Amino acid sequence: MARKWFNAVVMLTVITLSRLVSQTTAAATVPVDTAAMDAHLRFLANDLLEGRAPATRGGRLAAEYIAAQFQALGLEPAGANGSYFQPVALVGMTPQPTLTFVRADVVDSLSYRDDFVAWAERPEANIDTSGEIVFVGYGIRAPEWQWDDYKGMDLRGKVLLMLVNDPGLVDSTVFLGKILTYYGRWTYKLEEAARQGAAGAILIHTTESATYPWEVVRGSWSVEQFKLDQPQSPSLGYAGWITEARARAVLKRAGIDLDDVSRAAGGRDFRPIATGIIANAQIKSALRRVNSENVVARLPGRDSRLAAQAVLITAHWDHKGIGPVIRGDSIYNGAEDNASGIAAMLGAAQSLAQLPRTSRSILFVATTAEESGLLGSEAYVQHPLIPLAQTAAVLNLDVTNVRGTTRDIGALGTDRSTLGPVFESAARAEGLTVQSQPDVRGSFFRSDHFPFARTGVPALSIKPGVDFVGRPKGWGEDQENIYNQQRYHQPSDEYQPTFRYAGMAQQVRVTVRTARAIANSPTMPRWLRSSEFQRAQP
Repeated sequence: MARKWFNAVVMLTVITLSRLVSQTTAAATVPVDTAAMDAHLRFLANDLLEGRAPATRGGRLAAEYIAAQFQALGLEPAGANGSYFQPVALVGMTPQPTLTFVRADVVDSLSYRDDFVAWAERPEANIDTSGEIVFVGYGIRAPEWQWDDYKGMDLRGKVLLMLVNDPGLVDSTVFLGKILTYYGRWTYKLEEAARQGAAGAILIHTTESATYPWEVVRGSWSVEQFKLDQPQSPSLGYAGWITEARARAVLKRAGIDLDDVSRAAGGRDFRPIATGIIANAQIKSALRRVNSENVVARLPGRDSRLAAQAVLITAHWDHKGIGPVIRGDSIYNGAEDNASGIAAMLGAAQSLAQLPRTSRSILFVATTAEESGLLGSEAYVQHPLIPLAQTAAVLNLDVTNVRGTTRDIGALGTDRSTLGPVFESAARAEGLTVQSQPDVRGSFFRSDHFPFARTGVPALSIKPGVDFVGRPKGWGEDQENIYNQQRYHQPSDEYQPTFRYAGMAQQVRVTVRTARAIANSPTMPRWLRSSEFQRAQP
């Protein structure tokens, strides 16, 4: 009976939301100001903002700029003390690590940034640890997949060496094949290593398994790292990445072949392998306790009962700041990631401010410290401005389309909640088909909608289409791969005068239609029963 009731509620929600999108379709075209979006992106990605790292002058300039744009649009401040800011307390840690491996009195010193990167997982100025390296395969405990790489072994005080991604990468019959699950994300692996009581965790990098090259690793993890300024338990002492070549050479000294143990890690009967190698790590960190901020604004709803509820539109304003020099440049501007998302969010805010008010409120949240582990959105979830039970949905914008008009559009999470059919109806209203590509990079777990999803709020992350008008088949996928390999988290992610905004305008229009349909619906979106987030639903 309960299952039938749940299915009936889901069906009613889908039908109601789809009808509301149809009603929106009949309304006037959604207005989008592409010149304004270009101006937002160009300013936010300028060298003067020095990469928009949290709690830096450039980061504060970015936050103030976004607040000023919200004010100019007539949006209400939704932050502390009548401001547009929600404070987020952070601890910044700039690492200077050393790492040596010792076996049988042979000392192997690794070169920072070339062989490894490492950082403190606790806000301590000096972490000095020694522990035996234990190879733990993929480092996964997943009862629902009948998978346990740890097998109850006591790993307290050990240093865990592990593969990234999950076993589906090499065996399509386990997990979700090449579609990355959260178990394959480095964030999960560090969480599990901490639960095991490990002293440290080291991830073996390959471009295929990580889905990005070593240049991204050395640039992303050698700059200042942030944590929320609050107690964390359990926690590792440190974490790091090592190149595949260096890991292979070190294991060979212990008579262990990396290919052999990697193949063994692809089976359920894998057991942790003690290597006899001692990892000596010293992580010296320059610490600073700082306040950053989410920038928040509200477009109030018109319904006296539903206005207390909200649809959230999110995008992160931060990037990597100033980091290691690559090809003569050290400013990590983050033009596409994610000045483009902020430009799109401001475009959506401008459109929604010009259209008739919705029943529910619309809340715009420009988050900080996404690049440090979704910290701004995690801080929001811990201290929500609208109760999570009253939050209808989250629509996230991260790396939006600057390459032109498409025939299609995508969104992460369409198969997980009743938001999927709503998004599809909104796309049809713009003459777009919805493309569904395997999430081989685990992108659903890598942006600001994810902390909301984990707490039960239905969420989508709106993605560019790949079928570009006037371009040959496959051009869109090729451009995405080029970006991931050559510009993602690198100084080369800069503003280009060749950027084109018709595709971003498509994303904004679909986002606005989706948001308005949800905000006008008498029912709230729901996770599908098949979703891993259904049990967390408020």
